[in-house]
Amino acid sequence: MAGRTEVMTSRGMVSTAARPEGLALFWQKFGTSYLFMAPFLIFFTVFVVAPVLTAVYLSFTYFNVLEAPRFIGWSNYKLLFLEDDVFIIAIGNTLTFAVITGPIGFFLSFMFAWLINPLKLKTPLALCFYAPSITGAVAMGVVWKIVFSGDRYGYLNNWLLGIGAIDEPYQFLAEQAAIMPVIMFVALWMSMGTGFLVFLAGLQTVPGDLYEAGKMDGIKNPLQEVWYITLPMIKPQLLFGSVMAVVAGFSVFEVATSLAGLPSPLYAGHTIVAHMYDFAFIRFEMGYATTVAVFLFLLTFGLGRLLMRMFSSKNEY
Repeated sequence: MAGRTEVMTSRGMVSTAARPEGLALFWQKFGTSYLFMAPFLIFFTVFVVAPVLTAVYLSFTYFNVLEAPRFIGWSNYKLLFLEDDVFIIAIGNTLTFAVITGPIGFFLSFMFAWLINPLKLKTPLALCFYAPSITGAVAMGVVWKIVFSGDRYGYLNNWLLGIGAIDEPYQFLAEQAAIMPVIMFVALWMSMGTGFLVFLAGLQTVPGDLYEAGKMDGIKNPLQEVWYITLPMIKPQLLFGSVMAVVAGFSVFEVATSLAGLPSPLYAGHTIVAHMYDFAFIRFEMGYATTVAVFLFLLTFGLGRLLMRMFSSKNEY
């Protein structure tokens, strides 16, 4: 509501013009800003918030696509954590994959970006590093299947037999102990993606004057330059790259299934996303599949917030 104020003058109390209050005052100050934000807010709500809330609801239901969802409470979550042994295997495989490939991929992306940044040929070199990441994982799985093929015509087996390292072909994509290392190797080979380009772009924004000032202050070698100057100056890029590494680590699916199949031998290459895909698009148990999706969402969201605290100041988030 708009209110009127009174001001004391020589003629006594005089009523002034009404001033906006409450919602009217808020709209007067911020209305234009929210109008400009409206398109993004609408699309974000429709395509992000609404699907997440729908998935959370469906995770408490039995939904087989053909029938209407039926509310069953916490049954899906009890089944997921207490009775689904394959899901426990998938969690172990995914965590192993994420813990190993995430930090290594993050480090390799930064290291190669740092190495090629001063070079004149950094553009073609960047393309060489980036190209595998834009190639479909299924296509790369087919290519690497030839390399790791379990017969003597597989490139790796043929080479090992030729040098006498093995007496018979090794089943790289069938042996339980070898499946996950092979998946990790191929995933790392494809890991120079958006994070690598962001690191390369961030390194080019660091002013050269800082390095000269650092030398005057006692910095003696490139490693000290990286630690005291480069890393603090590209914290936003480091945050973005770490979040992308976490998402890539926990969303591994296409590489694993194209190399080891679905399901993989003894579930050695089974991941959380593969488990979700199995129940959603093979068994059509959408309620249980959304339970897996909600768990994965909470896991990646929590790790993302942790990384934000690590790579940003306390006042920013």
